[in-house]
Amino acid sequence: MRSNYLFTSESVSEGHPDKVSDQISDAVVDLFLARDPEARVACETLTTTDRIVLAGEVRGKGMIDTDGNWEPGALDAIEKAARETVKRIGYEQDGFHWQTLDYTCHLHPQSSDIAQGVDADGNKDEGAGDQGIMFGYACDETPALMPATLYYSHKILERLAADRHSGAAPFLEPDSKSQVSLRYENGRPVAATALVVSTQHAASHSNEEGQAAIRDYVVGVFHDILPEGWITDDTEIHVNPTGNFEIGGPDGDAGLTGRKIIVDTYGGASPHGGGAFSGKDPTKVDRSAAYVTRYLAKNVVAAGLAKKCTIQVSYAIGVSHPLSFYVDLHGTGTVDEAVLEDILPKLVNLTPRGIREHLSLNKPIYERSAAYGHFGRDAEGDFFTWEKTDLVDALKAAV
Repeated sequence: MRSNYLFTSESVSEGHPDKVSDQISDAVVDLFLARDPEARVACETLTTTDRIVLAGEVRGKGMIDTDGNWEPGALDAIEKAARETVKRIGYEQDGFHWQTLDYTCHLHPQSSDIAQGVDADGNKDEGAGDQGIMFGYACDETPALMPATLYYSHKILERLAADRHSGAAPFLEPDSKSQVSLRYENGRPVAATALVVSTQHAASHSNEEGQAAIRDYVVGVFHDILPEGWITDDTEIHVNPTGNFEIGGPDGDAGLTGRKIIVDTYGGASPHGGGAFSGKDPTKVDRSAAYVTRYLAKNVVAAGLAKKCTIQVSYAIGVSHPLSFYVDLHGTGTVDEAVLEDILPKLVNLTPRGIREHLSLNKPIYERSAAYGHFGRDAEGDFFTWEKTDLVDALKAAV
């Protein structure tokens, strides 16, 4: 492994057009799961100037009856969930306002061909919702056992959003992006070589004085968020490098569900199987298996068995058990990977239902995951259960 290098990750805020779409799609997932824990949802969202369009396949008690007809009030509830998500994010702009934007819903009942492959029936166990490969990753660079470049990219934007919502930075608008480049020495992050933030702002700051004020504010956030000593005279800092950023969000650029999968996961520090998370109920292994592999990798690192851990799992649609299970400790392990490949599937049932039950995924917990990363968050009751490290003792005992 290389020990001295530069590495970069980016993040986008809750107001980024793609993240607006992700959050709306997951608000729909939560709505269905709140009424039926066994609901099936595959919801895609398009956001653009003053418009939201939903499409996809769904199934769930309290939303769609057995004949495939919408229950009374179900469509109104979906529209309300979409608009309330936009309102919570903070969009009340001429080109994208939660109350006046045009809304269209093209959700329809789930395909019977997909349903017959996924549903349990007689002696047949519930199968995976699709074929695919999923990866989980953890490393010891941060307290959250996440790559430092992505971890701090998220933290910077979380701080901007918190200050915007609280009124501490009233000149900020919802859309923003960050990028953090770090220098690694002997495999450890030691300094920031470049920091970038582009943030949407009020019209009052579309001038030289306003841009200077935004820069001073953001630089202060950098110093608050990054470890002491990481920002030096050599750190290259760019704040709104193109100049004014007044027109933003879906009015400035269209957004789609599932376009920020690297932001959602590990910032490029780990492979990605290609599947997105948001808008999918937890029978879809794109989501649930990515969560459980993160859970397993995090527990391996938390147990002190490695400094880095990547886990891959694969599935076939309609088939319950994974086709393969792979562990890579990147040369940092204190135990052989093959030992973990034997132990880990015995600690957690890796069938779709086994994963959902172990991590309590059949609950309306997903909208909160759709901005600032699905991983590296604090486990809070039913939320972010895949971030728990409750397998540490069992792992230590097994090896």
